[in-house]
Amino acid sequence: MKSCACKGYKKIPALLILTTIILLSVFITSALAATFINIGTGTTGGTYYPVGAAMAKIWNDNINDMRANAQSTGGTAQNIQLLAKGETEIGFADGLYYYAYLGKGAFEGNPQEGLRALLPLYPEPIHFLVPKGSAIKTVADLKGKRVSTGAVGSGTEMTAKTLLRLAGLDPDRDVRCEPLGLSDTASAMADKHIDAALTVGALGIAGVVEMCTLGIVEFVDLPDDLVGKVTEEMPYMNAFTIPENFYRGQDKPVKTFGSWNVLIVTEKLDDDLAYQMTKALFENKENLTVVSKTMENMAPDNISYIKIPLHPGAQKYFKEIGAVK
Repeated sequence: MKSCACKGYKKIPALLILTTIILLSVFITSALAATFINIGTGTTGGTYYPVGAAMAKIWNDNINDMRANAQSTGGTAQNIQLLAKGETEIGFADGLYYYAYLGKGAFEGNPQEGLRALLPLYPEPIHFLVPKGSAIKTVADLKGKRVSTGAVGSGTEMTAKTLLRLAGLDPDRDVRCEPLGLSDTASAMADKHIDAALTVGALGIAGVVEMCTLGIVEFVDLPDDLVGKVTEEMPYMNAFTIPENFYRGQDKPVKTFGSWNVLIVTEKLDDDLAYQMTKALFENKENLTVVSKTMENMAPDNISYIKIPLHPGAQKYFKEIGAVK
C-alpha cells in the first residue's frame, strides 16, 4: 500500500506540470497573436477619453485578437509625441496635428511626416468662459487675470496661448495661465480660483455643461478681426458659432472659432488593420453617439476637413463606400 501511494503521489505532479505547460503554451500563443492598440485620448473631463473607451470596445468586439485600450493624456500635443515614440498607435487630435505634420510652431525642425489620418471626428470650438457677472468682456481684459489654458502639452494650451498673443497679450507675463484640464477647470471656476477659462472642446463637452448647469459662467464672444488673425495664423481653424440655447443659460449665439478633430495614426500601422478599424467604427457608429452626441458628425463626407494624407487602409474603406475616388 505504501508503494502504491508513493507511485500515485509521483504521477500527480507530472500531470500538473503537463497541464501547466499546455495552458502556458495556449496563453503565450494567444498573447503573441493579439494586436495591442493604445489610444491616446485626453483628460477625463473631456470628450476624447469616453469616446476613446467606446472605440476600444468596438474594436475589441469586432476585430479578432484585438486588445485596444484608451489612456488618458494631456491631449493633442502629447498624443502626437506618444505616436512618435511608438507608445500609442492611435491618437485623438485637434488641428494642431497639421502643424506637427508640417513641422511648424512647437514642432519647428521636427516635422511628423509619418502622421496619417484615419477618419474625421467632429468640430471643436474654443469656449471663452468667465464667471457670471464678470467685468471681463474681451480677451484684452484677461491681463493680470488667472486663466485656465488647458493641461500642459495639450492642443488647448497651444490654441489658448496663441489667441492671447494675437490679442496683444504675452501669455508668460501678462496672464496667470493655469494649466488645468477640463474637470479641474470646472472645479476651479466653482471655487472662484480662476477668473476665466479658454477651453477647447466639442459642443456639449462635460466640463462646460457642468459649469453652465450650475449657472456659474457666461460666454464671451470673440470679435471677427481677432478670429481672422487666428484663422490666418492657424489655417486649420475656421470661424464658428455656438448656436443659441445649446448650453443652459446661453440665450444667444456665441461667436468663436474652432478646428475639426481627427483620429490620427502613423504610416507604420498595418494597412489591413487600419481598414478594419475604420470600417468597424462606421458600422458601429451608434455606440459612439450614445457616449457623445457630437459623434453624429463622424461622417465620410467630412474627410474634406482633413489636412494630412489619409492612411492607405482608411482610404481603401472610403473608396469602397464611394466617399473618395
